[in-house]
This record gives sequence, C-alpha cells and structure tokens, in this order.
Amino acid sequence: MQVTETLNEGLKRGYTITVPAADLEAKVDEKLTEAQPTIEMKGFRKGKVPMALLKKQFGDRLMGEAMQESIDGAMSKHFEESGDRPAMQPKVEMTNQDWTPGDDVEVTLSYEALPEIPDVDFSDVELERLVVEPAEADVTEALESLAKSAQAYETKKGGKAAKGDQVVIDFLGKVDGEPFEGGAAEDYPLVLGSDSFIPGFEDQLIGLKKGEEKVVEVTFPAEYQAENLAGKAATFDCTVKEVKKPVDAKIDDELAKRFGAEDLDALKTQIGERLTAEYSGAARQVVKRRLLDALDGKVDFALPPSLVEAEAKQIAHQLWHEENPDVQGHDHPEIEPTEEHTKLAERRVRLGLLLAEVGQKAEVTVSDAEMTQAIMQQARQYPGQEREFFQFVQQNPQAAQQMRAPIFEDKVIDHVLDQAKVTDKPVSKDELQAELEKLEDET
Repeated sequence: MQVTETLNEGLKRGYTITVPAADLEAKVDEKLTEAQPTIEMKGFRKGKVPMALLKKQFGDRLMGEAMQESIDGAMSKHFEESGDRPAMQPKVEMTNQDWTPGDDVEVTLSYEALPEIPDVDFSDVELERLVVEPAEADVTEALESLAKSAQAYETKKGGKAAKGDQVVIDFLGKVDGEPFEGGAAEDYPLVLGSDSFIPGFEDQLIGLKKGEEKVVEVTFPAEYQAENLAGKAATFDCTVKEVKKPVDAKIDDELAKRFGAEDLDALKTQIGERLTAEYSGAARQVVKRRLLDALDGKVDFALPPSLVEAEAKQIAHQLWHEENPDVQGHDHPEIEPTEEHTKLAERRVRLGLLLAEVGQKAEVTVSDAEMTQAIMQQARQYPGQEREFFQFVQQNPQAAQQMRAPIFEDKVIDHVLDQAKVTDKPVSKDELQAELEKLEDET
C-alpha cells in the first residue's frame, strides 16, 4: 500500500492512497480461508466447499469489504504516524471509477488538520468575580411579586367594571341571529384586558355594573380556528352577574403554604437561596466572559477554514431568525455570513479549540451521572414525554454530544479559573445587572 502526499498548505492536507490488487486478493483469500470451515453448500460437506466456488459465490462482496478495510486501515495508520487530527470528517474519493477486478484501487484523501495549540500559562490571568448577597429589600420585592402572582378577586360593591377587573358573565353567541356551537356559557369569569376573548369583546364590557346586560358586537378573525366562524360578524347577549376587583394575596404564613413552604420565615429562606443561586449564575456569566476575553488575547494560531466557515454560517443563520421571528422554518434564501459574522466565528473556533486542548491535557471528563442529571433537567421541559426524551438522547450520539459539550466547557472553565488569579468583589444587584447589560452590548 502506498500513501503519497499531494497537498500540504497551511492546515490543508491531501494524499493519494494506492492499494495494490494483489493485497486486495490476498485479503479476500484470507477471509475465505477463515470462513471456509463453517460454510455449507449443497453437494459438499461442511467445510469442503472448493475455494474457487467460494470466491465465485462471495468474492464480490468480500472484495468490497477488503477495499473498505484497506482504505480505513491506511487512513488510521496515516493519522497515527502523522499525528494529524482532522478538523472535520475527511473527504475520501475513489479516483479510478472504472475499476475492475485485478486493478489497483486509488483513492484521494483530503482534510484540514487541527492546528498545534500552544501551551498557555493561566497564572497571570487576573479576574474579578462579582459576589452579590441578597438584600432584605430583594427578598421583600420577591415576596411582593409572589403575592401579586397569587392575587385573588373580591366583590366590587356598586362599582363599574374597569380594565383589570374580573366580571362573571352569562353569554350567548349568535351568527346571523342563530346560536352557534360553543358560543354560550354561564358564570364565566373573564378578566377584562386579558385578551382571552375575540378582539373587541372585553372592551365593550368596561363600565358595566352587576345586573346589567349588553349585546356585544364583534367580528371573528379571518384566521379563526373554527372555519365556519372565521371572518363572520357575531353578537353576544351578555349578562353581568358580578364585578370583582383584583387584590394581592397577603404576605403571611398562608401565602407561604401556597408556595410549598412551612411558614413565612421558611419561604423567605427559600427566596434568599434562590436569589443567591440566580446572582451566582449571573456573576459566573460575567467572569466566564471576561476569562474568554483574556484567553482570546493570549493565543493566536491558524484556524481550519472549514470550521470557521461552518460557524460563521451558523451564526448568520441564527441571527437572521432572531431578526425574523415570524419565519419558523428554514425554507428561506441562504444567509450569507458577513465579515462581522466571520470575525465572531474565528473567536469562537479559536477559544473552542483552546478549551478542548486544555480539557484533554487536564483529563477533564463528563461523568455518566453528570450527563444523566443534565438530560433529566432538560427533559422537564417536555412534561409527559420525559422518558421518550431520555431515550432519544441515549440513542442519538449527536444530541448527546450537544448536551455533553457545555458541561465539558464549564468544567474546563473551572479548571482554568482555579489556575488564574481570581478575587471576589462584593457588588450590589444593580451593579451586577449593569455588568450583564454591558456583556449584551459587547456581543
């Protein structure tokens, strides 16, 4: 077998691999000899089928296997001896498409090699880690928000219904003077301004009092889900049976129990712990970004063009969808990356390769327990389908890698932070928020 270099420019590599016909024939004969004792064929005793007949029966299939094994073996040996690591799946093409038995096999192998990543001394990286302790005012604010979310409604004596009030109504809907299916209800609680009914319906109930009646005139939207009603004018005979105003729940032990706490003090403790976790997560975003900024300025090496191009396209595609949220599918014109997209892609690829190298040298791994925890956490986003999601990730290597990658990166970040000079800096919640907003502006 012969491997000849045809391209060596930057990170681009090209080779021609020639597998002699004699080697292929020998490999086929080896396979047949190995299988001969177990083969049975009509007219012959087990293991006594002539080699020529076996070759006629199975030779073509075994020749294909021999080709694949020879080429795969040559590639493996090449990567082992050269030390190259392909940035993406190598491209392999057979050059003599008119190959016939007895001919040598020639293939071309091309790829982009991953660059040599220089060792980095992290001890001179200086960073501040922001630390926020939840203030009593923060806990109080969170409690008030909980009370507002748990608000109830109490009777509004003698008052007119206003936006934000709840009216309890009976209604009967009609189209062309005839009631339609699903257009009637009794004692229906409707919050005015919630936009839960047809546009224009709720506004016509504002100002009504208990006991008053109103014929509401509306038009169903053209895209209404019930085709028999879409775009049609309708009337609703409404009777207001009660008007209620919103009241926030009291901040007491009863509120705490509604949220699963034993009493108010326990709820405050839970809120404090949650806020601490939120502030810590936000502070980590800041210190991680500042660390990546520092690392980006410390290293410089050649980047595989294919990785940069793929990353730039992904960035451009993602940003385009963020700017065009109404487009859900991908049947849109191809999005061409800009120079800005490419520059961001270069940063991401550079840092990604660096962190991967650091993690490999530090023998950073993602345990099965960490993967299981991550999968279970994400599975909660699909209530009732947790098991199916778990099985999907287990059976889909690409999905598993997408979940493993951020865990690996976070562990490498922790490894680097342990070697850097990191000092804790106490700040307020507002100062932390300002830093987060600064990160968004820099993106």
